[in-house]
Amino acid sequence: MNKELMEALDILEREKEISKETLFEAIENSLITACKNHFGKADNVKVEIDRDTCDFFCYAEKEVVEEVEDSVLQISLEEAKAISEDAKPGDMLRVEIKSKEFGRIATQNAKNVILQKIREEERSVIYNQYHEKSRDVVTGIVQRYIGRNISINLGKADAILNESEQVRTEHFRPTDRIKVYILEVRNTPKGPRILVSRTHPELVKRLFESEVTEIKDGTVEIMSIAREAGSRTKIAVRSNNPNVDAVGACVGVNGSRVNSIVDELCGEKIDIVSWDENPGNLIQNALSPAKIVAVFADPDEKTAKVVVPDYQLSLAIGKEGQNARLAARLTGYKIDIKSETQAKDAPGFRYEDYLYDDEDEEYEEYEGEYEDGTYGEEYEEVPASEEYEAEDAGETE
Repeated sequence: MNKELMEALDILEREKEISKETLFEAIENSLITACKNHFGKADNVKVEIDRDTCDFFCYAEKEVVEEVEDSVLQISLEEAKAISEDAKPGDMLRVEIKSKEFGRIATQNAKNVILQKIREEERSVIYNQYHEKSRDVVTGIVQRYIGRNISINLGKADAILNESEQVRTEHFRPTDRIKVYILEVRNTPKGPRILVSRTHPELVKRLFESEVTEIKDGTVEIMSIAREAGSRTKIAVRSNNPNVDAVGACVGVNGSRVNSIVDELCGEKIDIVSWDENPGNLIQNALSPAKIVAVFADPDEKTAKVVVPDYQLSLAIGKEGQNARLAARLTGYKIDIKSETQAKDAPGFRYEDYLYDDEDEEYEEYEGEYEDGTYGEEYEEVPASEEYEAEDAGETE
């Protein structure tokens, strides 16, 4: 039993995660390559390796002939008799090849074949391992800066954090441990190339999935997310269980869950709001912490007109329009915000604009029913109720 070879294969399988069968095939191919370099050709060379003992047998199949014309493919009857007494002309005989007889160049080539196969398999294992983690979050250690890009060690491979995927307010030093989102894994001749990000909105989503048990098991669902990396993120969540508060589950006791994510994102602010199928309610939630007087949403045009108290206008818009901008991304609506004073003289921001349209439609409908232009006793003109206004215009107070 070849114990040294067996131990070497066990170590490679354990450390490199390369199967023994692959290594056995590499050894077989290396011996065939060595024979080819030694004899000039190896079409008739076979290699057999015992998978249990690691003993190998290398031989050449030669034809028994009276007169040898090609010593690589043929063997004389006299030599064949020395190997097998039953040999006769025309028989195919297995002639053992001693690997110790190979020259230095043949041995070196055999070694290179094995090493090349190990490198290829190692790259393939690493690629498959990280390709499965694509679109997921992993922890890495900052190694060094390559220009303006950062090299991050993920364990068995290095990843590149490009300048475009870095948060401007974040500054890392070598040996810092950070979480990154795997954008893409490419298979290149030099090995897998892994691209990661710290700005992608999915990074925040994956962090919540790992931190909040209710999100991981599906009780709470993240419906939408809008992020300006390094500054603020808004996420809309809903609960699939009426006994579970979606926002409370994400915040955690005394803010423990959300605070751990904020720390990982180097202080980035996170607003968690409740998802609502009613666009008016959803827009009101998305514009928090600002108070809203009224919302007039048009689901067809994906536009909304929002009225806020005069003293809340700047809060609703946010610094440099950030709050309104994130709310628009979160809801998918184009949001126009005005204060109560501005809304008095702005079309579309007043209740009467929608009341007038409703009464006008009713008038035209009944006028078409009666040729004389009069109204029947069954019709009584009444102003639309507040409930009807809210339903028709998508209003939320």
